[in-house]
Amino acid sequence: MEDKKSRPKRTQWIPVAAGLMRKGNLLLLGLRPADHNLAGLWEFPGGKIESGEMPDQALVREFKEELGIDVEAGDLKLSCTHSYGDVNILILFYEIRFWKGEPKPLHHSQLEWLSAEQISQRQIPEANKKILDRIFKSLGMPWPKS
Repeated sequence: MEDKKSRPKRTQWIPVAAGLMRKGNLLLLGLRPADHNLAGLWEFPGGKIESGEMPDQALVREFKEELGIDVEAGDLKLSCTHSYGDVNILILFYEIRFWKGEPKPLHHSQLEWLSAEQISQRQIPEANKKILDRIFKSLGMPWPKS
């Protein structure tokens, strides 16, 4: 019988659904509030997928809770993983093509529609920063040359 102490600790993952919401060549990002992890960083709206919830349903729920709007989750455009120390996240990026209402910062400190160039100059979570070019490519949008 295997000793439980000799087994490596099982890695814990947090599944997250994020929305890529655009107006022309601008994407919506929110500034994380001061009392949350990664405070002061700009992020694509979304949140954790709850137990028993489908990722697209989680995204619809999160947009209602955080932005006060009803959305239709479109195609899954991209997925990635990232580790923040002992915290591992799996992010599923969905395109948001249709929404009803005007986004409000119910969770974020601010919301802004930003171009690729503006996003590249903002402080964003490392999990997003490392794949920004892939995010824009998945939407058929130009990414600025560095």
